[in-house]
Amino acid sequence: MLPTPYVKCDYDKVYEPSEDSFLLLDSLEKDVTFLNERFQNQLAIVCELGPGSGIVTTFMMKNGIPNKSNSLYYALDISPWALEATKGTANLNGCSEKDSYLEVVQSDLTSSLRKKQVDLLVFNPPYVPAEEVPEVPSTREDTDQWLDLALLGGKDGMVITQKVIDQLDDILSPNGVAYILFCATNKPEELVAKIMQNQPWNIEIVEHRKAGWEVLSVYRFSRK
Repeated sequence: MLPTPYVKCDYDKVYEPSEDSFLLLDSLEKDVTFLNERFQNQLAIVCELGPGSGIVTTFMMKNGIPNKSNSLYYALDISPWALEATKGTANLNGCSEKDSYLEVVQSDLTSSLRKKQVDLLVFNPPYVPAEEVPEVPSTREDTDQWLDLALLGGKDGMVITQKVIDQLDDILSPNGVAYILFCATNKPEELVAKIMQNQPWNIEIVEHRKAGWEVLSVYRFSRK
């Protein structure tokens, strides 16, 4: 069993690791052999969208996912608090610059990425249904608004997730893989059936779990 990173953050400013975070960790651990074999002979560009506390990015760095000696890690978040927390969590768990390369970037989703460069994408989106997606706060001191931005996903909780799925072909490298988390209210089965009918993706469920009132699942996207 791979060790879970130690996290110490101000949860008034960033999303506290919860059942969805740990489901992502379990999914990556379950697929660790698949990922290590897939990227064993190449430099792997790893990107997490919306890292929050940094627990997932740090987990990958600390446990060498997908390739400990040959991976570059990027954490992209629009929240300045999440970027600070991610760097802090990586440092707290001994992921130093000399051992692993980590770059945190303030970015609106994937707008800062070059096309078709990401080998491993991980995304725990704001999936809670809401009337609308919150506006980006005007100052970093609006901590409640930054937290809402991390949680609320608009209609069906899918507005932000759908944006990323629509861009996957531009995001992922020819050998790229994406892990995306959904809750049941996102209707992931309907989404997956529609995507596989119309787009060139292999989509498989990696983990599925009931967590309180939520039913969560992680799906793996790869090119056909």
